[in-house]
This record gives sequence, C-alpha cells and structure tokens, in this order.
Amino acid sequence: MTVLYRPDDGVAGDFIPFYWEGDYHLFYIKEYGAETGHGPGRPWYHLVTRDFVHFEEWGEAITHGAPDEQDVDVGTGSVIAGDGIFYIYFTGINPAFAGTGKAAQVVMRATSTDLRSWHKDPDFKFFAPTELGYELDDWRDPFVFWNEAAGEYWMLMTARTDSGPVRNRGCIGLAVSSDLVTWEGRPPLWAPGEVWAHPCPDLFRYGQLWYLVYSVSREWIATHYRMAHSLAGPWTSADDDMLDGLAYGAAKTAGDGSQRYSFGWLPVRADESDDGEWLWGGNLVVHEVVPQPDGSLAVSIPGTVAGAFDKPAPLVPRPVLGNWEVEGDSARTSAVSRYALMTLGEMPDECLIEATVTFAPDLTNCGLLLRASDDLESYYQVRLEPAKYRVVLDRWSPHFSVTTTNPPFMLERRVVLEPDRPLKVQVLVDGTALVIYVDEQVALSGRIYDRRVGALGLFATEGEVRFDGIGMATR
Repeated sequence: MTVLYRPDDGVAGDFIPFYWEGDYHLFYIKEYGAETGHGPGRPWYHLVTRDFVHFEEWGEAITHGAPDEQDVDVGTGSVIAGDGIFYIYFTGINPAFAGTGKAAQVVMRATSTDLRSWHKDPDFKFFAPTELGYELDDWRDPFVFWNEAAGEYWMLMTARTDSGPVRNRGCIGLAVSSDLVTWEGRPPLWAPGEVWAHPCPDLFRYGQLWYLVYSVSREWIATHYRMAHSLAGPWTSADDDMLDGLAYGAAKTAGDGSQRYSFGWLPVRADESDDGEWLWGGNLVVHEVVPQPDGSLAVSIPGTVAGAFDKPAPLVPRPVLGNWEVEGDSARTSAVSRYALMTLGEMPDECLIEATVTFAPDLTNCGLLLRASDDLESYYQVRLEPAKYRVVLDRWSPHFSVTTTNPPFMLERRVVLEPDRPLKVQVLVDGTALVIYVDEQVALSGRIYDRRVGALGLFATEGEVRFDGIGMATR
C-alpha cells in the first residue's frame, strides 16, 4: 500500500477526518469514473490509521442511493460523537433534482455505536432554509461542532445567498441544534460576496484564533483559510492563505489535542499525462499544520511519514556541468554567469529526498532534478526562485514548448527565500504523486506522469549554492 493512499479501484476525494481514541478515522468519497462494473453514484468509504503510513481499510461506510433517490451521490459531511452515539451528517446529492422544485442538495444523517456499522436515518432531511435568504439547491458539506461559548451545536454549510450577482453569492451557511437531532437555520456565518461557493468548510481553534478552512469553487482543487478572534468575525486572510498549491483539494483538519493535520487529495490527470486535465479524486495527502506567531499556518511533512523512510538509498555523484565540490553528503558549486548540474543516481519509485540549501545573494535559481534521463533531455525540476519568492514544479522534455495550452511551469507556491539562510527542502515521491516541502513552512503537491524512472540531480543557475545533508531514502 502506498504512503499517499489511493484505493485499488477508483479514486478518493473529500476526506472527512475524525480522531477517536488514538486512531484517525478517514471517511472519503469514492469515485469509480469510467471503470466498468459500477453504475452511477458515489458512496463513502472508511480508512483507519495512526501514523498516516499504514492504513486499515474498513470498506464502505455509507451506500449511495438509487438514481431517483436524494442521495444517489453521498456528498461531503462530518463526524461527531454525542451521548454514546456517533453521527455522520452528509449531503444527499441528486443533480437531476436541480431546478425541478426538489432540492438537489439536502443534509442527511447516519448513526453508529461503533464507528464501523452505519445506519441512515430515513426520517431526517434538513433542507436549505430559503426563508433566510439561502438558495434551495446549494446546501451541502455540513461541518458540525460543539460551540462551547454558545452552549449548542453548530453546523457550517457550503451555501449561497439568493440575491446579488450570481457569481458572488457564495457563503458559509449556519444552523444550530441543542441535541444533534433537531436543527434550525441561521443567517450565514460568513458571506464575503466574492465567489460562487466555498466548498467543504472546516473549523478549528488554536490559542486565541479561529481558523475557517475551505475550498473555492473557481479553484476546486485548492484549499484556503481565514482567521478570526471570534466566530462573529471579522475573518481575515494571511499573506499566503493556502495550505498547498492548486492540486490539493477540499482539505479538512483533525488533531489529537497536541498536533493537527490537514487531509486533502491530490487529483489525478486525464490519460495519466502531464498535459491531462485535472480530474476529481486521487490520492490522500496529509500535512502537519502548525500555527505561527503571526497567526498564519505553516505546513510540514508529518513526523511519522518522514520517519518511515529509514532505508538510505545510495547516492552516486556525477558532475555534468560546472565545478562541483563534493564532501560526504554535501555539495557546493559556484555557477557565476553559468549553469551547473550534477546527477546523484537513480531514484526509487517511492522515496523521500532531503537537502538543506544555502544560496548566496544574486542567485537566479537552484534546486533538484527528478527522474532525469541519461542524456538530460527530459526531467522534472523542483526550482527555488529567490527573486520571485516562489518554489516551482517544472518539467523539461524535447517535445515540450510554451504555448497557450502549456504554461511556462507546472505548479508554483509562494515562499520566502533569503540568501545565506539554510533552507530545508524535502520531496516525497510516490509513483506519479509527489509533495514538495520547503522550510517546514510550505507544501506543493503535484503529479509526474510522463517520466516514471530517472536520476536525482542538483542544479544552480548564475550563483553560488551549497547543498548539505543530501539524502534519499525508502521505506
């Protein structure tokens, strides 16, 4: 089983984490797509893990309904414990109902006494309270939590108001309950009037701040967050308001009281090609989430995941361009007015790569080559660009050119890069999936389909760079 979990059949999306007695229960929506043997509809499945490395599959948790039923698609929701009963609030979605007077999206409920066997409540359906100015067909992704200050349960919703420009009606809807049984709608928690919708809301508190985590409908595979000292707002943005890049969908968080993690999904691409369209569903990606002194959120690789890669792979330094000084697990180059490159040997299909990078002022860029061909005509590149304050996942091949359909790079993330300050770079590679971590602050997830084998390498452009602690390890 891969460390970036994906089911053997179909893909996984919208992970719903629930921590209970030392275990992380990860419910998720399974999508079969065009695979044969499966009809329409999306069910919930269930994973259990303690370390985000080893997973126990508990199978289907909530079965989807028939094509003419409300829950032909079992949409995103949340799990909460109350009075010896576990509750799942989920979305019953039937796109065929939209515009017919029947609600296309309704909150539904299932219960369990053991977290394993779940029973739908046929008598519970919570419709959008249109009398409060909500649209009928957008009422989904319920996130339920106990509001200690208010002395009641709150439910946050992906919702839309029924007035204003159509593309700007997205809001975080609100409902309340005293007993997890009966719910009453309230005006929106947050209605910024900015986008179509804010899918998959999640909320947690750390210190004096509340964090509202959500996706954006125009970037449905990206996850953002806002901060507030009170649930009444105002909700403000950090300079960098994302938990990852544009390939980390619908992340939700959970923790054990001391550490907190985000659980998102890295989408697959059509035709398993680097040029393919991003599709719904893929692999699980878990980040540790650490609030910073200024309130912003840093993300890093979970310690249990990094610790699982404890078998060093051999490195074979081979300078190709420029002058390199190699000593132990360190390498240095002074690539003034030129490009320097060195390969380090073949990469395993699954591995964790680490290096601490220190660069001099005026460097243009530097970084790692991944799966480089022997002739160095094809490779992927993790590129640090100090002047542009970003890390980039890029690629190069003899057939690649910048056109209207091929952007000048694959994915990017904003990151502060300062000269003469050691910067830790980690790259987790799992088949066609990878996650880049920079300085235990920033993550960038992506796909690498077109090259499945090749060498690890180092490079620098117009400047002096030192790489220390260079390592590549497997499990």
